Amino acid sequence: MTQAAVAAKEQAKEEKEADHHPYFRPKDAATLILIDRSGEKPKVLVGRRHDNVVFMPGKYVFPGGRVDKSDNRVPVAAPITRELEENLLKGSPKITPGRARALANAAIREACEETGLCLGRKCDAPGKLEGAWKPFSEAGLLPDPSGLFLIARAITPPGRVRRFDTRFFTADASAIAHRVEGVVHADAELVELVWVEIGSKPLADAHAMTKNVLAELDRRLATGPLRHDAPVPFFHFYGGRMQKDVLGA
Repeated sequence: MTQAAVAAKEQAKEEKEADHHPYFRPKDAATLILIDRSGEKPKVLVGRRHDNVVFMPGKYVFPGGRVDKSDNRVPVAAPITRELEENLLKGSPKITPGRARALANAAIREACEETGLCLGRKCDAPGKLEGAWKPFSEAGLLPDPSGLFLIARAITPPGRVRRFDTRFFTADASAIAHRVEGVVHADAELVELVWVEIGSKPLADAHAMTKNVLAELDRRLATGPLRHDAPVPFFHFYGGRMQKDVLGA
C-alpha cells in the first residue's frame, strides 16, 4: 500500500470514528521537537512509547502533553519572544498572552518529564521550583523558552475520547542544559530515545498528524535558519473533513 493510500485510510478512519463519541472540548497541549543540526542532515529526537500505554502504544512520538497550572507561574530565564507570542495569539479559539506563555513552558516541562532533557539557563539564584520543575532548580537552572519556534497548530477532530488543541514547537538541541538520568527506561512512558532524520524508518508508521508537522518542519529547515515570520499551518476539522489553513491568514 502506498504512503498516500495509508494516509487516506487513516483519514477515513478518523472521520468514521467521529460519529461514535460525544463532543469533548479540546484541551490546550504542547509538543516539543528538538533538532540536532550539528551533522550533515538535521535530526529530530523521538521517543518510542511503551507498548502498554493507551494512546499510540509502541509509536515513535515527540514529547508533549496538556498544559498544567504551574506552566503560567514558573519563573523563566528569559521570556518568549514577541514574535512567538504573536504567532501563538493567532487563530481561534483565542487565547491570552498568559496562556501563550504557558503553552511554551508546557513544551519545555513535558520534554523534561518524558525525556529527562531540560531546556534552561544557569542562574545565580534559580529559587526552589517544585513538582515537575524541580530538576531545573536542582541543576541551578531556570527554564528558557526564548529559543522556541512555533511550527504548527492542530486540533483533534470531534468525536475523540481525547481531544487536544496542540501547538508544535521546535528548539535546537544546543538549548539542552541538563539531563536527568533514568527517566527513559523499559517501564517508563517512553522506553527509548533516538535521534533520526526526517523521513527515516522509525517515523514510517508515525501518526498522520506527526507526519504532517514533520513535513512542514522539513520544508522550513530547507530554507535555512528557522524564522518566526514563516507561515504556520493550522490543522482543524471543518465541514466534515480535516482542513489546513495558515494562522493569521
